[in-house]
Amino acid sequence: MMRLEGKTALITGAARGIGRAFAEAYIREGARVAIADIDIDQAEDTANALGDMASSVKMDVTQQDSIDQAVNTTAESLGGIDILINNAAIFTAAPLTEITRQDFTRTFDINVAGTLFTMQAVARHMMARGKGGKIINMASQAGRRGEPLVAVYCATKAAVISLTQSAGLNLIEHGINVNAIAPGVVDGDHWDGVDAFFAKHENKPLGQKKKEVGAAVPYGRMGIADDLTGMAIFLATTEADYIVSQCFNVDGGQWMS
Repeated sequence: MMRLEGKTALITGAARGIGRAFAEAYIREGARVAIADIDIDQAEDTANALGDMASSVKMDVTQQDSIDQAVNTTAESLGGIDILINNAAIFTAAPLTEITRQDFTRTFDINVAGTLFTMQAVARHMMARGKGGKIINMASQAGRRGEPLVAVYCATKAAVISLTQSAGLNLIEHGINVNAIAPGVVDGDHWDGVDAFFAKHENKPLGQKKKEVGAAVPYGRMGIADDLTGMAIFLATTEADYIVSQCFNVDGGQWMS
C-alpha cells in the first residue's frame, strides 16, 4: 500500500523546484495534490505533466483573498485537505547597511506572513472537517543561525521555526500535527542568483561560491530537491502522529540540533 493513498495535499510554490519534487513524491505515494503557485501558467503545466492526480490553483500568499480562495477551491475539488506544505518563499541578501525597508517587508510578507496565514486558513478547514491533518512548513538552516549578508532571509526562516513550534502546540488538540523541515544548501535554478550575489559582494568568480558551499557540506555535495522528499512523506503519514512542533534538519550534516 502506498503511504499516502487516499490523502489530499495542498503544496504552495509547487510549480517548480522543491515544491514540484514534493508533489511528484506525494503522487507516487498515492496522494492527490493541488499545485498552488502565483504563476498559474507554470502551475497548470506542472499539473498536466504530473497527470490526473495533480491539479493547479492560483495562490498569492501575500493576499488573504487569494489564500482563502485557493484553500476553498482545493478543499472542494479534492474533497478536503489532509496535508499542507508551506513551501512558497523567496531568498534575499544584502549587506546590513544596504537592506531596504521595501525588500524587508516583501520577504517577511511572503516567507512569514504567507506561511502563517496559509497555515491558519488550512487549519480552520481541518478543524471544521474534524479529521485532523498534517502541516509541514519549510524552514532552512538559515533559520538556525545568522549569516553576514543574509540577515533578512535568516530572520524569516527563524520566524518560520518559531511559528511551527507555537502552531504545533496550539493545533495538536485538534489532531493537527505541525512540523517543519530545515534544508541546507539545495541546488537548483535559484542558486544562479545566489551565486551571482556572493560573486559581487565577496569578490569571487561566478560559480566559486557554489563550489565552496557544496564542498563544505559534510555529506560531500549540495542537496537536491529529491533529498527532501523522504522527510516530507514521513511527516505526512500516521507514523509521525506523535511528532509535534519539531523542525528536522535535512542538510547533509551541516547543522546539528
